[in-house]
Amino acid sequence: MADQQNPQNSSEEYRDHLATVSESGKRIWVYPKQQKGKYYWRRTIVAVLLLLLFFAGPFIRIKGEPLLLFNILKKEFIVMGFPFTVQDTFLFAVFMLTGIVFILLFTVIYGRFFCGWLCPQTIFMEHIFRRIEYWVEGDANKSRRLDKKGWTNEKKWKKGLKWTLFYLVAFVIANFFLMYIIGSDQVIKIITEPLGQHIGGFIAILVFSFIFFMVFANLRDQVCTTICPYGRLQGVFLDKNSITVSYDFERGEPRGKAKKKKKKKADVALADVGVTTASFVGEEVLGDCVDCDLCVKVCPTGIDIRNGTQLECINCTLCMDACDSIMEKVGRPQGLIRYASYNSIVSKKETTIFNVRTIAYTVVMVALLGFLGYLLTSRTSVKLFIQRTRGSVYMKVDEQHGKNFYTYQLINKTRKTIPVEIKLLDVDGKLDFIGVQKFVVEPKGRVEGSVFLTLDEKDIHGHSTMVKVGVFVDGKQLEEVDINFVGPDK
Repeated sequence: MADQQNPQNSSEEYRDHLATVSESGKRIWVYPKQQKGKYYWRRTIVAVLLLLLFFAGPFIRIKGEPLLLFNILKKEFIVMGFPFTVQDTFLFAVFMLTGIVFILLFTVIYGRFFCGWLCPQTIFMEHIFRRIEYWVEGDANKSRRLDKKGWTNEKKWKKGLKWTLFYLVAFVIANFFLMYIIGSDQVIKIITEPLGQHIGGFIAILVFSFIFFMVFANLRDQVCTTICPYGRLQGVFLDKNSITVSYDFERGEPRGKAKKKKKKKADVALADVGVTTASFVGEEVLGDCVDCDLCVKVCPTGIDIRNGTQLECINCTLCMDACDSIMEKVGRPQGLIRYASYNSIVSKKETTIFNVRTIAYTVVMVALLGFLGYLLTSRTSVKLFIQRTRGSVYMKVDEQHGKNFYTYQLINKTRKTIPVEIKLLDVDGKLDFIGVQKFVVEPKGRVEGSVFLTLDEKDIHGHSTMVKVGVFVDGKQLEEVDINFVGPDK
């Protein structure tokens, strides 16, 4: 990361401390100026769609299962309608690994695009809570002046209104967040049924509400700059070809206030081709940056993007909109701050996002997605585990038949009752389940027991014979299990 700085700023001092912490260690509160522009509106559209998905998600069902559910207490995990049980640990691990590789791939290519456009922290903070704050207190300067005042009546009612609205929004978010943990049906019961029946659930809602309130009313940018592990790790994955929100120092430096007597680089370029005038003599050559500091004033983490790529930058694009608005006013091309890689700025060429590392990540990503797809499509709603009881031996039934003793476990991964049949597939024989005639497995339930497997001696091949057992639901075979039948000692 250190090498991706603005060459005009040779000092690395700004990397030694957070922009939001003073030399004495006291927090510097960030008052980002309200800024709108084309990227702001694009992010708003994305945010609205994601918020709609967040609030609708708990009620979306895929084959009767929730879209997402992470009930740690009951060990219930459902992703995209696929339920994961303890027996699916390997599948769940592959799913999570695929997600991690996907994020890493995006980071290598697009930097912290996820943070600025898709992260829940950014979406809730910038598109809900920050808007409430602007509506109640006004823009950055008004909010700063209000905080410096004593507790006047104006400050009391504005702060009271803002914090009340903050907590109400946090309360709503907490309810929906809890739906992704215990399910929408359970949360609705907590809300609609007598409080005494759901004390634990009600306390959980209050706790989550308080946590969300503190995050968005107090922690804010500290989540992105000091708490979030992804933000701290991004520097490991970025390189000079990664596309991030970048300041074009080749075009912008040396920066300075726009004055009529100072010439732009574009004007001085005439001298390079032999066109010279007396007006160039002794005059300072400036870049396109007019040093207005608006890019700093709008930044929600308080950094100066002109210093170069920094861990604190969440790629929110507010500085891009701010700079474009100034360039438009002074009659210069937009894009002084834009999505670009370090190499593309230095070479003044558009750089391709495809290199050895991104291609390698893409290959791994496709392979993982293919493997995950195979695991999901081959996965069954019912799982049978059957193995020979430890210490048991071959038992002779009569002159032509022998049997082995097994224990079994039948697991229902769904939320509905399933009638199950278990049959031998490749040999004539008999399964005698002790105490069970028909299997009806309750939702998320399991049936355990013992079973005798009897085979004709003509089907017993030596000391060890593999036997195939099928699991059927409504006449359809869902699974095939191999079990080992131990024959008589010769």
